[in-house]
Amino acid sequence: MFFPFSRNRNVYTFGLAVTFLLLPSLLPSQLADQRIAALIEEFRNDPRGPYSGIFWFCSDGSKRAARDPCPDDDKAHQHADYKPVVKELMRDNGLYFGQILADTDFAPFWDAANDHSRLKQYQLNNYLVTNDNGWILERARYYRGAFQVEDEEEWGRKFFQWLLAREGVLREDFYLVVQAARDIPHRGDTDLNQRIRALSKEIADRYPAFMDLRIKIHGRPSGGDAGAVEEFMKQHERELKEKRLYESSAQLVEDIRTAYGGSDLNNISDLVAGLPAQDSLRRRIERFVTLQTRTEGVDNDLDRLTAATGLMLQIRRSLVSEDRRAADKLRLVDITNELSDLVFRAAPEWVPVTAREQMEKICYLGEAATGAGFIELWEYETGGPNIADPNYQYIRPDMLTAYLDNARRFVEWGTATNRATYGEIAERYARFEPKALSFLDDRIRGSVLLPLGQAVGELGDWLARNSESGNALMDIKTQAQARGLNPGYARGVLHLIEGTPDEVVVDGKDIYVFSRPPADLKPVGGILTVSEGNMVSHVQLLARNLGIPNAVLTDRQFEELKPYDGEEVFFAVSNAGTVLMKPADDMNEVERELFAVRERSQERIRVPVDRIDLSTRDVLNLRNVNSEDSGVRCGPKAANLGQLKQLFPENVVEGLVIPFGIFREHLDQQMPGQPDGVSYWEFLNERFARAAAMEKNGSTAEEVEQYTLAQLATLREAIAEIKIEGKLIAQLRSGFAEVLGGKFGSVPVFLRSDTNMEDLADFTGAGLNKTVFNVVGETAILNGIKEVWASPYTDRSYEWRQRYLLNPENVFPSILIIPSVDVDYSGVMITKGVTSGEQDDITVAFSRGAGGAVDGQAAESYLLDRFGRFILQAPARERMHRRLPATGGSVMVAAPFNRPVLSYENLVDLYQLGQRVEEVMPKVPGVETDGPFDVELGFQDDKIWLFQIRPFVENSKAQSSDYLQSISPAKREGVYIDLNSPLREE
Repeated sequence: MFFPFSRNRNVYTFGLAVTFLLLPSLLPSQLADQRIAALIEEFRNDPRGPYSGIFWFCSDGSKRAARDPCPDDDKAHQHADYKPVVKELMRDNGLYFGQILADTDFAPFWDAANDHSRLKQYQLNNYLVTNDNGWILERARYYRGAFQVEDEEEWGRKFFQWLLAREGVLREDFYLVVQAARDIPHRGDTDLNQRIRALSKEIADRYPAFMDLRIKIHGRPSGGDAGAVEEFMKQHERELKEKRLYESSAQLVEDIRTAYGGSDLNNISDLVAGLPAQDSLRRRIERFVTLQTRTEGVDNDLDRLTAATGLMLQIRRSLVSEDRRAADKLRLVDITNELSDLVFRAAPEWVPVTAREQMEKICYLGEAATGAGFIELWEYETGGPNIADPNYQYIRPDMLTAYLDNARRFVEWGTATNRATYGEIAERYARFEPKALSFLDDRIRGSVLLPLGQAVGELGDWLARNSESGNALMDIKTQAQARGLNPGYARGVLHLIEGTPDEVVVDGKDIYVFSRPPADLKPVGGILTVSEGNMVSHVQLLARNLGIPNAVLTDRQFEELKPYDGEEVFFAVSNAGTVLMKPADDMNEVERELFAVRERSQERIRVPVDRIDLSTRDVLNLRNVNSEDSGVRCGPKAANLGQLKQLFPENVVEGLVIPFGIFREHLDQQMPGQPDGVSYWEFLNERFARAAAMEKNGSTAEEVEQYTLAQLATLREAIAEIKIEGKLIAQLRSGFAEVLGGKFGSVPVFLRSDTNMEDLADFTGAGLNKTVFNVVGETAILNGIKEVWASPYTDRSYEWRQRYLLNPENVFPSILIIPSVDVDYSGVMITKGVTSGEQDDITVAFSRGAGGAVDGQAAESYLLDRFGRFILQAPARERMHRRLPATGGSVMVAAPFNRPVLSYENLVDLYQLGQRVEEVMPKVPGVETDGPFDVELGFQDDKIWLFQIRPFVENSKAQSSDYLQSISPAKREGVYIDLNSPLREE
């Protein structure tokens, strides 16, 4: 498969009006997670599970006893009702256990305001019930009458017709709808389903021991019932044969397997028969079924798979572009799932012989992943050509590496779609039910992404054998799919962290493998993530700055590393992206010597205080600040932004600056909770002096750090009570009126911490201190100033600084006050190819809303290369983004993935801005580098707003380490690889 064209314009925009949905704050938890876990155990052991009893639910809203039907009411339903504690969980915690679909209102079940939480919980509940011995229905699976499958199916059909009649649902939530169609019963009562129920009823009526299975089959049928019936036949063979039920039982097994055994051409044929004769897809699908039926049983897996993937993609394109009745849309969604299952089954049977054939298989499976909803259509149009057959027999190793990177991205984008859709719900449940996390993996392993990932892995292994990638990640099987992000080396205990990483307590010397990237992190020895988040988040920049080795893995590699959790390992990443990990006991002498050298020569720097001006104690106009003030009157953010205001006046907001001197002036106040006369300033210096004396007198680093952090906590609490002087308040009032154009407290502003320890020659300090978002009101702003002043003394900020600073007591915060800009999307631009290493390339990463990309989100990332190509490296995979209302604070808003964050025109503007930054900034007084530069910016109505430009700091030692160079494979000039060579070793 190949695309007979290439595109430099790699972004396609759609003129779609997207309705963004507000996500309210999580409901207060009335039941702690431990109590919920205990309730689950109670439900498991209760014959009624989470239900209180069986009732009639009448169409007038009334409820009647099971033996007292609703009179003259043919719309009444009989099913279980929830226990009061289950209703409490629904009401107060937003948790829905054992949901019964019949009589559930459609809109609350779709739960758009909460990112479809209730629907997703229904799917997760079903998974747990199926895979954990019934879960909360462990005994209630056989609670007769709790569910009526006919009612559930009728509800499912009506729900999907209601849902698919809504404008834009399949454009914005295609993956969720397709997955929901797998879980919500709706396919109707076929003859086969009727026979299954009839057979099970016959067996149970004549042999009561079968009653439990009969109830299960009637209430919650699934493919796993076939195995259960077979096991029953083994245990009761004599009795079944005596009652002449053995053959009926065998027929039941066969029928269940036919009905639930995956895709079947008859199923597709039945579904397409319901489409109108004039439907644009009907004849295409009928031709597919006819051709595949003729070749049933023939070795045609390749033809069947390629035909099915093309049909899947065409169906998806048609569903989002053509108008249809809701019922017909549902039929096509069901056909998509049938085709997906067909591809899933056919893929293992197609065994490519050569690397080129494997690339063809990858291309088709990428098409299937798009048709199934894992990849957005615009992403496929952008990235599809990059995984097509290159139409060459011989190819350079670097071109193959680029192909493999692009193929690997397709897998990562697909798994990220699944994680973005279900990750939050799985992690919420994992707090009281750890098995919930495996739901994410289950969705992937039953999908076309599994054979796609396997095919990419096999090609990677072949490439590793033919191009010497150098990866040696313990003894796992899928070596080639790991890739390094930041060079460096570390030795420490390996920790694998599943789920949310942000509350994990880390050890600064250890190595952490995260199933998802952290938004915030204290310094560690090494980092590996299943998803890198983005290359320019604060965590990534700090890791790059400090030479912390950082690599990205696949889900499969994460699983393969689990046996090594808790072991001491050596971990290294070369500047060419080679990843090495081995048990510490296997380190060679060169590797052991690395750490002896580091301990002897670990360089730390001193914050310069010889130029600092603490006498300036008036609020400054941003226009009157420039680079000469950096580290003197204020920090580099304000100094650089003031400089930028002069260089790019139309792209920089107005602003005010609270200089170092005002902070220092306030520290002369008496500190609460201390002996009379002891000021904040005296407390600060005395405590750091005592810490230095402890270090000099032989206290361990841990003892010194523990003491210091305790003292800093005391200082932070006291700064929260510091009195803001009347002079500062008066100057802020006049500054707001004269500079920001409004009354103090009426203009929403950002308060950005800006210390004298940021953007030093060897240390970026990115994101270590506090930014108060979009604050309104005098009191709120004054409290925000206190928060910012206290932020340099947080544990995380101190611990990162300790790696580099000799005099952390001389860290002074200034504050940059700028009006809030409610940007549509924001992010970071690095005027260098972070992944390519090319100085003439540009890297951009953007997320929707304010604060984009820098906080570790799965941002939309591009490489704008020196040849004028805009190469998509990752699409955005954050459902929620931050908007800034004029009333202050922020709201989180949901966004679909069906269109890119950045338009092609935005990318052109960024490329041109990058060129201008590289031209202008080195000439600016006080800028002592020719680049590259780190630019924070945003777009509002397609206009660029600049927030910061600073040097992009990398760890030069990690970049130039002789050892790291030695583990990178040497470049081979003039070498070509034959794509027709065998894919597998003999």
